[in-house]
Amino acid sequence: MNDNKKKKIALVTGSNKGLGFETCRQLAQLGLKVLLGARDVTKGKAAADQLNIENDLRDNNAVLSYQLDVSDQDSISNVVKEVDQCFGRLDMLVNNAAILYDTWQKAVNADLEVVNDALRTNLFGPWRLSQAFIPIMKTNRYGRIVNVSSLGGSLQYTNYGRTPAYSISKAALNMLTRKLAAELVNTGILVNSVDPGWVATDMGGHGGRPVQDGAKGIVWAATLPDDGPSGGFFVMVNLYHGSDRLIHVIFRHVEHSTAIVHGVVYYFVV
Repeated sequence: MNDNKKKKIALVTGSNKGLGFETCRQLAQLGLKVLLGARDVTKGKAAADQLNIENDLRDNNAVLSYQLDVSDQDSISNVVKEVDQCFGRLDMLVNNAAILYDTWQKAVNADLEVVNDALRTNLFGPWRLSQAFIPIMKTNRYGRIVNVSSLGGSLQYTNYGRTPAYSISKAALNMLTRKLAAELVNTGILVNSVDPGWVATDMGGHGGRPVQDGAKGIVWAATLPDDGPSGGFFVMVNLYHGSDRLIHVIFRHVEHSTAIVHGVVYYFVV
């Protein structure tokens, strides 16, 4: 219990593989207690065990697996109850779980059941989890909520068709970020959306940037200082030298504010 009181607690959804898994790894390397959320109990436990082994066994329980289906209210309620009983707080919520990059669809004739499935996971999942954990964060006067989003959910930059379910769910997620941030001013809770860029994951496919690079922006937003931004949509723009060497990553913001993380300049913009 003493260890739980010292360490910050972070929950990452959809994290038995890909971007979520790497986010868990980087947060654990920073010394956080990480709760790895996964729909599949077996896969979640295997992922947590792998990360704990990689952690050089300094803390056999640095990463704990939780069965979590963000589309299921009962599953969410069970996790919230268990986290509250075990730790009495949650410091960071990373809403990473997402589905349905529906490249085969167009908005003019989209299957709305497919769109509904995307909204259930990509929007209502983060919304339900945020509603559930915000009271706990308020009690402790500290919280970081990171909604993993996409440039496909930007009204300013989207001028193409297709992927209606995914893009519309991410646009709505960005609005949720803005609404929560506005309502949580002066509570110690910061809420931001982050687009990790095109990353080589199961959803992103081959050719994307390394997952390690994509997770850095998420970890940055999850560990912001108390005077950090809130209500922002942070978009990574990759600049390469040649075809495979990442020079730097940029976050842009309308106010042109900047931050430097690990020698990288971040401009944050909506």
